[in-house]
Order: sequence, then C-alpha cells, then structure tokens
Amino acid sequence: MSLLLAFGDQASSGVGVSELARRADLSKSTAFRVLGILERNGAVERVGRQYRLGARLHQLGQDVYPRQHDRVRDQLIPFVGDLYERTHHTVHLGALHDTDVIYLAKLYGRRRAPSPSRIGGRIPAHATAIGKALLAHDADACEQALGGYLAQLTSSTITDPMDLAAELDRVRRRGVAYDREEVQPGLFCIAVPILSHSGRPLAALSVSVPRSCDIERVEPVLRHVAADAARALVRPAPPIGRTT
Repeated sequence: MSLLLAFGDQASSGVGVSELARRADLSKSTAFRVLGILERNGAVERVGRQYRLGARLHQLGQDVYPRQHDRVRDQLIPFVGDLYERTHHTVHLGALHDTDVIYLAKLYGRRRAPSPSRIGGRIPAHATAIGKALLAHDADACEQALGGYLAQLTSSTITDPMDLAAELDRVRRRGVAYDREEVQPGLFCIAVPILSHSGRPLAALSVSVPRSCDIERVEPVLRHVAADAARALVRPAPPIGRTT
C-alpha cells in the first residue's frame, strides 16, 4: 500500500524505482521486489524503466460499490443532463453507501462553487443535501447515522443527533433537502430523492450553486426532473422481442 500510494499524481505517467522507494521509505531492493509482485498481478505496469498503476486497480475499485449503482447511473444519466440544461448549475446524481453519499455522476455548471464532490467519491450523508434526502427515506441508514459519529465539516454542519433527526423529518415531509454551507463554505445545495413504488430511496438528484444564488428558484425544476427520473427507473422492462 505504501508503494501504491507513493505514485501520487504520477500514477498514470510513471515513476522510477528509486523515487518510489524514497517516497515509501523502503529500500530500493524491497521496492523492486514488491513492484515485481504487483506487476505479476496487474496492479502496476512497467513503462521502460518506470512503473505506473495498472488496470487491475481500476477493476478492484469498481467492485467496492454495489453493481446496482451502475444500473441506476446508466438509467438516470439522461435526467442528469436534462437537469443541467434546465438550470445551467452544477448537478449531481448520488446514492447511499452505508451512511455516506457516493457520487455516481456530476456535471459542472457555468458558475462553479468550490465543492469536494467527485464521481466515485464519498462524503458523510448527514452533511449533504443528497445524503439527507436519502437518509430521510431509509430507516436503517437513518438509525445508523443518528447513532454514529456526525463529523463536522464546516461550522454549519449538523452534528447533534436530535437536530439531525428533526431536519430529516422536515425533509421527509417536504420531499426536498437543503445543504447551506454544511459541506463546504460558500456552497448551497438542494436535492430530491428518487423513490421506488414502495418508497425506498434509489438515488437522488441535486443542484449546487454559489452562496450568492437563490437556490430555492431551482426547486420546481428539480422536483419535475426527479419525478420523471423516478418513473423511468421503476418502469418495468419491455418483454423480450418487443420494442417500444
């Protein structure tokens, strides 16, 4: 792991053995031996006299999250694009992974606000609009979040379980969640869950804007697109041999 982490920003371009050994605080002979093991298993690739990370690591990374996330992302990508076209702000598609949000898709708006979100990245759900929209409709995840550690990402992050429970109740009743600088100073976000027929949260769509923008103005558009996405996601697949 020390060697793999030592690649840093040069993971795709390549790093020499001596430099990797220095960064990982290993002897050159040990680094060379471990790199050989990693190479035989596809975790690194040799490029001339240097090494870079291999495709096997990408495959392993894909296995971290449930396969259903891929299906949800593939089906809902058109609605991510639709939401962007109708708002021109940064939009996200996310799902729950335990008590974190994993971001399945992101399109940057014309007016970007600093944001820690990235595709495949995870952020504590209680601090995000997407996370609160999902926790409010997932009893097990909600109980786990309320009974666990609520990290404070900014001075506005909700860290008291009772306050979070009250916030999730409001989200449940209103059908929309807000994040006002709870994950990043200067960043406002609004999210709406995409629910199954049984009310189970499948994913959520969100819009992020700089603090200077009126986030509530995009709520009607977000609700409309999320409703369309929910209908598309839960629609039964057509029988084999038939086209629609």
